[in-house]
Amino acid sequence: MRLTPNRRAWPHFAAAVALMALLPTGAFAQAANPPAAAAPKPAPSPAAAPKPAPSPPAAAAPKPPAGPTAQATLLGQYGDWGAYTATPGGQKVCFALAKPTSSVDNPPNRRTAANPVYLFVSTRPAEKVNNEISVLVTGYVFKPNSEASVAVGGANYPMYTQNDGAWVKNAAEEAKLIDTMRKSPEAVIKATSSRGTQTTDTFSLRGLAQAVDRVGQECK
Repeated sequence: MRLTPNRRAWPHFAAAVALMALLPTGAFAQAANPPAAAAPKPAPSPAAAPKPAPSPPAAAAPKPPAGPTAQATLLGQYGDWGAYTATPGGQKVCFALAKPTSSVDNPPNRRTAANPVYLFVSTRPAEKVNNEISVLVTGYVFKPNSEASVAVGGANYPMYTQNDGAWVKNAAEEAKLIDTMRKSPEAVIKATSSRGTQTTDTFSLRGLAQAVDRVGQECK
């Protein structure tokens, strides 16, 4: 999984077991005298019932997808937000990241623990990108040609979507949005999945300001 959604780029032990076969061995002695007449063979016993086929092993529970922090270094945890740095492709990036404190689907319960949602504030010095706000969903994609929205401090900002990412539609509003997020208790992201599920994800903004400041210190 890529570390952060990016407007400009959109990429998307087994242990060895040794088996040893044990072969039975036996010794057969020969009689010194000529063999006596062979005793009549006993009647063959009825054929044994075939062994039942072994039951197939239970299917393993699906592993949750790797998170966007799997290859990142944690700079610090601030409230509900973490500050991270990473170097995908040799380019240093930094980002603040949080997961929802609550998620609601309509129809209900369409998403599971295998569908985490992440809210990013990303800085990529090599691209001269600073405090870019984005959303990443996992295990599903947004409805094609649909818009999402982020509501903060009584204001609503439209977001455009592509596959499993969403960005603020008017990038010029991001500085204002970040400033509002610093002063607000929560942000609410609403979107529609490709299955038509209307999703509402609420993010706590506790610690956002400190996490964004730490990102700014690391990626100047």
